[in-house]
Amino acid sequence: MLNQDIRYLAELVEQVRNGDSDAFAELYAATYKRQYQLAYSYLKDEYLAQDAMQETFILVLKNIGQLRDPGLFIAWINQINFRVCYSMQKKKKRMDSEINAAGEGDIEILASDTPTPEDEIVRVDENNYIVSQLLKLPFTESQCIILKYYQNKTLDEIAYLMNISRSTVKRYIKKGLARLNEAMKQ
Repeated sequence: MLNQDIRYLAELVEQVRNGDSDAFAELYAATYKRQYQLAYSYLKDEYLAQDAMQETFILVLKNIGQLRDPGLFIAWINQINFRVCYSMQKKKKRMDSEINAAGEGDIEILASDTPTPEDEIVRVDENNYIVSQLLKLPFTESQCIILKYYQNKTLDEIAYLMNISRSTVKRYIKKGLARLNEAMKQ
């Protein structure tokens, strides 16, 4: 994004803070397409992506006063969008598993190599811990790691989605994995 675009968006943010609803409409128009692309690439569902956009822009409007530096608006909205998408994806997976569980009418005999409920609890706890540590990382690092390892995106796709260079994506992933590894040792 060009410096003049960043300045333009920062001016719009200031106008929105001063109660200018037209400025918010302009800010929305200037950022919606890119934010939708990010949401869709993460959620892989156009309707969920549209819902994510609605929730993202509601949060932006409610919390725009908390943004310290209007020049960082794009990074800030990216973070909001990502967290909304992450939350929606988590809810969707939970609902899908509940639907699948409700649809199983027959009780199957568990094989001896099938994990016990205790094993499953440990696995879920480990996954929850990893995700919590991942979300504690700086946003760009966690987003790169999630896009690469959870969404199976290539480095080029991540670079395009985040509007950064491929080498920057590699650096964020390397730093993020190092921090994650260090956190997991504790």
